[in-house]
Amino acid sequence: MGNLERIDGIARGSMLPADELAQLLGSFTDEDLEYASTLARAVSERVFGKTVYIRGIVEFTNYCKNNCIYCGIRRDNRNACRYRLSPEEILTCCREGYAGGFRTFVLQGGEDPWYNDERMCGIVSAIRAAFPDCAITLSLGERSYESYRLLKQAGADRYLLRHETADPAHYALLHPAEQTFQNRMDCLNMLRELGYQVGCGCMVGSPYQTPLHLAKDLIFMTQFRPHMIGLGPFIPHHDTPFRDEPAGTVRQSLMMLALCRLMLPEVLLPATTALGTLDPIGRERGILAGANVIMPNLSPVSVREKYMLYDNKLFSGDDPETSRKSIEQRVASIGYRVVMGRGDHPAFTAEARKGN
Repeated sequence: MGNLERIDGIARGSMLPADELAQLLGSFTDEDLEYASTLARAVSERVFGKTVYIRGIVEFTNYCKNNCIYCGIRRDNRNACRYRLSPEEILTCCREGYAGGFRTFVLQGGEDPWYNDERMCGIVSAIRAAFPDCAITLSLGERSYESYRLLKQAGADRYLLRHETADPAHYALLHPAEQTFQNRMDCLNMLRELGYQVGCGCMVGSPYQTPLHLAKDLIFMTQFRPHMIGLGPFIPHHDTPFRDEPAGTVRQSLMMLALCRLMLPEVLLPATTALGTLDPIGRERGILAGANVIMPNLSPVSVREKYMLYDNKLFSGDDPETSRKSIEQRVASIGYRVVMGRGDHPAFTAEARKGN
C-alpha cells in the first residue's frame, strides 16, 4: 500500500494499524503532505467553513512543581525568572481581551501549588461572573478529581492536558519517575467524566520519538476522541537536559495536523505558537493543513518572555485589539476569516450546554 492510498483510507474513515501509520509518518513525501493537507482543509471547511477561532491565553504563573525533562520552566531550572499574576492581574488581562474582541480565555500555567483550589476557583468564578458569554479554558496540569470537579462547578468549560506521548515507555523517558503515564491517562478520563470539553495532544519530534510513537498518538486520540488537540513541534530549551536535542520539524507537525483533522473532523485544532516559532508563516501553514484555532497571548508584556517553555518562543508586545487585527490580516491572506465567539466544539452547542 502506498502513502496516497493510506491517506485516502484515513479520509474515508478507515483506522490503519499502527505499523501502516508509522510507515506513512516515516516516509511521506512533499506530494503526500500536500495531498493530506488538501483533504484535511476540505474537511475543516465542510465542518467549520473558512473560519478560524481565536483564544486569548493568559500565562499566569511559571512556577512549577514538576521536573519534565523537556520544559524550560521545570522545577530544577534555577535560571528561570519566576512570576505569578495576582487574581486581579488575571482579571485585568481578561478585561483587556474582552475589549479587544476575545470570547475565550485560556488560563495556562505551570503546576504551581500556590494556586490551590480555593484561589483557582475564586479566579474562575470571578471571570465567569464578569464575562458570562465567554468560555473559560484551563491548562493547569494534573490535579485531583475533586479539584477538577470544583473548577468545573466554578465555571470552567474546557481543560487542555496534553498527553505528550501515548507510549508509556516513551513517556518515562520525557519525565522523572514521580510523573507517570497512568496518572496522565487517569486525569484525562476524569476530565471527560466531569463533562469538560477536553483537550489532549503530543509533541512532534520529541527526543527518542519514532514514527511508531506518533502512530500510537494518532490511534490514542482517535479512540479517546478529544474535543481539542494541541500538538506542535518539540523545541529544545537551553536550560534543560534536552538542550542539545534537535527540534521537531514543521513538516512532520503539518502531517500530524492533517491526519488529526481527517480522523477527527469536528476537533478544535490549534495552529500553535511553536509552529510560528520555527516558521514565520507556520501558523498559516497549519491552517492550510486543517487547523482552525489560533491562540494569541493576553499576558502582560512584562512577563511574556518569562514563560519560556522552549527557546526563541514567538511573542509580541501587541495589545489584545492589535493582536486580533494582526491575526485577522494574516488569516485573510490565506483566504480565511477570524470568527469572534466562544468557538465551542460542535457537540457543545448552546442547546447542549443548557441540557447539562
